[in-house]
Amino acid sequence: MWNGRRVAVVVPAHDEERLVARVIGRVPSWVDAVVVVDDASRDGTAEAARRTEEPRVRVVSHQANRGVGAAIVTGYRAALEGAAEVIAVMAGDDQMDPEDLATVVDPIATGRADYVKGNRFRHPERHRMPVGRRLAGKGLALLTRLTTGLAIDDSQCGYTAISARAVQQLPLHELWPRYGYPNDMLGLLAAADCRVVEVPVRPVYADERSGVRPWHALVVTGVIGRRFLRNAARRYAWIARSIISSAQRRA
Repeated sequence: MWNGRRVAVVVPAHDEERLVARVIGRVPSWVDAVVVVDDASRDGTAEAARRTEEPRVRVVSHQANRGVGAAIVTGYRAALEGAAEVIAVMAGDDQMDPEDLATVVDPIATGRADYVKGNRFRHPERHRMPVGRRLAGKGLALLTRLTTGLAIDDSQCGYTAISARAVQQLPLHELWPRYGYPNDMLGLLAAADCRVVEVPVRPVYADERSGVRPWHALVVTGVIGRRFLRNAARRYAWIARSIISSAQRRA
């Protein structure tokens, strides 16, 4: 527990047999539950997670690859089944420093936020990030700020925490399932008037294999635009319904 709140960590993993046990082994002892979501890996990811014999670990497997966003939603739902009050995400590629987990979780546990995002650009070691990623991240963060109204500086960081209440409130069945899900999540949070804050986290680049490609920025741009249009359509529909309802009451 952290500040009296039951904490779960979701570990989305696809083909992470080499690293998933390391991630599990580094989860702090104050975390109550670890949900590893094997997104139809082609290697022994699920078996590697089970071999840790860590009593806090529950492994959930997708029969078909659905994407990291979908894996996180599966993990959220499994964490709720375990009565988690705060749910963090630590990817299976070991790119998230467990020493930052308390910083990520604390604003949720103390009731100061509904969703917390790590911000690698605010960390003293931010220059360890590859230049291309920094530039793309800054550009996508600007677009995300403009379309959501949220004060976000590192929209692509996947080191996050969310309250159980927010998980239950959001229409997570709509979340974009693959690369670009962080931006879509921010769009959902903005539409629900959730409190979103950022905290500094250390950027980690060691021996993991990155799946990020230059064309992913175009995909994310499309995801951002899609959510913006959906949110706008819902706002206008709500306004129209309110006007019609008001006119009917006066009639």
